[in-house]
Amino acid sequence: QVQLVESGGGLVQTGGSLRLSCAASRSIFSINVMGWHRQAPGKQRELVARITRGGDINYADFVKDRFTISRDSVANTLHLQMNSLKPEDTAVYYCSAVVGPGFRDYWGQGTQVTVSS
Repeated sequence: QVQLVESGGGLVQTGGSLRLSCAASRSIFSINVMGWHRQAPGKQRELVARITRGGDINYADFVKDRFTISRDSVANTLHLQMNSLKPEDTAVYYCSAVVGPGFRDYWGQGTQVTVSS
């Protein structure tokens, strides 16, 4: 089991930056996969970026070269640095974790990111 708490969302203008954080209640190296997803109004939740325990990283095509996922093993925190933000990046961003041999999914409560044009 793991609890995830996101922070860092807010309102930013087009072209601006935000850094999201996700604090985990257990060592992030005990978690199989951690990631960021987002859900815009009226749309399905979609993967933004993820990182495996071994350090393999995947990004959605729409955020490549703009967003960077990273982790702090001391603070057990996952980050998402978002640069060159666009209005279409507006969504609730969720932190996720896949834990244990059963690969159970856990989610944070979400943090709102709004990009104004």
